[in-house]
Amino acid sequence: MASFKDSLPPDLFDQTTLVSLASTVAILATAYALSLSALDRNTPGSHRFLFVWHAFDALIHFILEGSFLYHCFFSWFPLGRVSNPHALAPTAHNFLGYTNRAYGPQAGGDNFFAQLWMVYAKADRRWAGADLTVISLELLTVFVAGPLACYICYGLAKKDPRTNVLMIVTATMELYGGFITFCPEWLTLNYNLDASNFMYKWVYLVFFNMLWVFIPLYAIWVAVKDIDDAFAVRSRAATASKRK
Repeated sequence: MASFKDSLPPDLFDQTTLVSLASTVAILATAYALSLSALDRNTPGSHRFLFVWHAFDALIHFILEGSFLYHCFFSWFPLGRVSNPHALAPTAHNFLGYTNRAYGPQAGGDNFFAQLWMVYAKADRRWAGADLTVISLELLTVFVAGPLACYICYGLAKKDPRTNVLMIVTATMELYGGFITFCPEWLTLNYNLDASNFMYKWVYLVFFNMLWVFIPLYAIWVAVKDIDDAFAVRSRAATASKRK
């Protein structure tokens, strides 16, 4: 029986992988530091957690996923330069009007963010190229969900009850985006996914992606509970007013 160590990829501890994982931790630490400066001590624990989550969410969207979009639109090389184009991650036919170019992080060379995405692409090769479904979702994620997450942080800091509605909208976007990202793979028996070892399957594909399932569900639960409590207070106030 293969040991746990044997199930890990041989390049698990290379510099690019370690820096990639460290960058995620650094973004989380930044989000937590923002919560310390933006929230007062009386902020409920659930709202503090959701502030950190949405700050982390926004930074991930802007920094990491924004860099992915950059390489999808601006990093390319001619297919004629490659001896075996079929070995590349897919670039959609006629993407941006070209049929002889390969786009995406795979064309980003030594750029740090390109290398970071090439690490993740070991588990899901679509992220090395220019997949239309992924790009379409990331455009909404970076330019809509990211700003909404920032506004949610602002609303939580200001204790604005309307923030609950935005949390439900944003969480629904995240859940829908995750489904649309992976449903095509489920329908093609995970054609582009590599779950052959622990790191790719349980860390890259399961852990990182399930964060954007369970935490949005928790955000919806907190928001709905706050809205329900507000209606309950209004109902009690109306009942008390009628008795007077």
